[in-house]
Amino acid sequence: MAAPRPAGDAGDAGPAGDAGGAGGAEGAGDDDLARLAALHGVATSYSPAPGRTVAASPGAVVAALAALDVDASTPEAVRAALAARESALRERLLPPTLVHWTDAGPPEALTALPSGTRLTVETEQGGTRSGTDGLPPGVHRLTATAPDGRRAEAHLIVAPPRLPPPPGRSYGLLVQLYSLLSHRSWGMGDLGDLAELSGWAGRSLGAGFVQVNPLHAAVPGDPADPANPTDPSPYRPSSRRFPDPVHLRIEDVPEYAYVTGDADRARLHTLGERAARLRAEVLGKGALIDRDAVWDLKREALEILHRVPLGPGRAAAHAAFLAREGRALTDHATWCALAEAHGSDWSRWPEGLRDPRSPQTARARAELADRVDFHSRLAWLTDEQLTAAQRAAREAGMPLGIVHDLAVGVHPRGADAWAQQDVYAAGMSVGAPPDAFNAHGQDWGLPPWRPDRLAACGHAPFRRLLRALFRSAGALRIDHVMGLFRLWWVPRGRPPTEGTYVRHDAEAMLAVLVLEAARAGAVVIGEDLGTVEPGVRETLDRRGVLGTSVLWFERDWDGDGRPLPPARWRADCLATATTHDLPSTAARLTGEHVALRHRLGLLTRPLEEERAEAAADVDEWLALLGKLGLLPGTAGDGAGTTAGAAGATGSPGGEARVEAGIQAVHRFLLRTPARMVGLWLPDAVGDRRPQNLPGTSAEYPNWRLPVADAEGRPVTLEDLAASPRLRALADVLRAGVRKDGGTEGR
Repeated sequence: MAAPRPAGDAGDAGPAGDAGGAGGAEGAGDDDLARLAALHGVATSYSPAPGRTVAASPGAVVAALAALDVDASTPEAVRAALAARESALRERLLPPTLVHWTDAGPPEALTALPSGTRLTVETEQGGTRSGTDGLPPGVHRLTATAPDGRRAEAHLIVAPPRLPPPPGRSYGLLVQLYSLLSHRSWGMGDLGDLAELSGWAGRSLGAGFVQVNPLHAAVPGDPADPANPTDPSPYRPSSRRFPDPVHLRIEDVPEYAYVTGDADRARLHTLGERAARLRAEVLGKGALIDRDAVWDLKREALEILHRVPLGPGRAAAHAAFLAREGRALTDHATWCALAEAHGSDWSRWPEGLRDPRSPQTARARAELADRVDFHSRLAWLTDEQLTAAQRAAREAGMPLGIVHDLAVGVHPRGADAWAQQDVYAAGMSVGAPPDAFNAHGQDWGLPPWRPDRLAACGHAPFRRLLRALFRSAGALRIDHVMGLFRLWWVPRGRPPTEGTYVRHDAEAMLAVLVLEAARAGAVVIGEDLGTVEPGVRETLDRRGVLGTSVLWFERDWDGDGRPLPPARWRADCLATATTHDLPSTAARLTGEHVALRHRLGLLTRPLEEERAEAAADVDEWLALLGKLGLLPGTAGDGAGTTAGAAGATGSPGGEARVEAGIQAVHRFLLRTPARMVGLWLPDAVGDRRPQNLPGTSAEYPNWRLPVADAEGRPVTLEDLAASPRLRALADVLRAGVRKDGGTEGR
């Protein structure tokens, strides 16, 4: 979600003297407001580039403090809030959350306690002990009793110091699941397709993982209003905790085999025929993927399956799932049921229903018990198929299996924002500040978590979210991983330029992440592209969180700016040629990405200037590939080719040259020390179209395109399995990781 290339220093200024003159808009003194803001983790300035400091919008600082329940609206309010905060910090024995890394000494807050303070720990495992020595990993409850009688409680997160590296070097496939249709899909890729892809890629291609888009539950559209469809973006979900049942493979639900009524069986047959027509329109008639049309069919089929009684074993498994997920699942299913009755925007529901804990909501939940049960059942079925996909991947020999993706936030109208109102900052949205690549900044429309409320509950929402995701994942990609450290808050109704950074307790967020990933035996990949403040990548690396390196952006930014030779790449990363937000490799080699933006009227300079710059960028890389002997006809003599030659697909052999260029790019990735190498699946068949074109909405069909070949013809999973072009590229990658001691077949 960030700008795609590194932009250097992005640190925000510190407290008081570094505030850059950002006083309160209502007249509060610069120094007092800056001190107050710093004590609550709110920045009063930031640095978009080395040596440049920009004052944050005073209104944004005041608004961010207000979202944290701190009144800074007048000079008097600022002084009162500052005095109260300073007094509270002086008087408290412990912060609400402490972190203890198992390779380090006790947290500083404990060493600063008065002499004679007694410490008692209620461990996560259920025991009680005195002192903190030898505590097992977990989130424990710590009580401190000072000699003067003062008493404080805190959450103590005990975490291993670092995640282990991935099990050997591997390559894997990156794909947006909805885009991968098979001849069994109901109009979009599903979890059955994911299991098939993983089993085939592991056994036949030697792949070590399959990375997919976020599969979080989406905010449904309004069935009565075609102009208000489901938001197709996987990165603006209703809930990050629960997956979307639109991904279910209906025929793989065990109850499908036990539908006995003639009418129900006939209706399932009719729904299957309609699904086949929907699939045929996408694969053969150029139709876009229609998530709502798919869901209409699947929902009706699932209603039929819901009427089939569960067998004893299935019933016991369902009951165990309900018990494990608890109130979070009840809240999610309640929101789904209420959304059916009142629309998906909970801010427009009857007032009593806007509070998940109100008596009105409790009554509505009882009245809608059958719908709550239905949506709880769907969450269970989806969880089962996610688990089955990961099992299929591991049984196929993949050392990691499925790599899930965690979106940076949730939709403000969705289930999580409704159920967890106490931990979300009201009236604020997450985005990005202005920088060299976006002068207007960005507003992503996602409400941020309140760092103070997370600390007060021991980061419980984050812990539960991670546990849910890791249950069916060999690895987890975290979108905009810099958000563990700070996020750009934009007050509602204001432009992104009028925002400010608010800090999280990064140590606690990382401790929770490392703890839960270690428990699951999973790898963590941070998407750290774009503007990254100093020290963040180093901190993530120290904790064993891999980074993300995209070929076209790996340049010697501190030197001559030329492409970075493979030996100078970092090892602890997932190295790829592109992502879902960027042009495909074929598009970049041919210049089609520039032509697309020109057709859509998105260029800010003359077409020839844009083409020339893009071609020069590609030519530099092709020259390096030629110098390394990675292109056909080169043997390390520095010979290369030009973007025009590589991209002349209309000329004889043009597509063959593009295919050779794509292979060369991936041979280069194998030359780097990267522990994981990712192949964007559309690259394997020459797809020119990006799945998402940032900065567009109605102009481009974001998140609705099937995987296609160089001519734009959709390619099914079965086509991929039979593709010589894909097989040739996979052979390159397979041989490369074998040579480096990969873990294929383990």
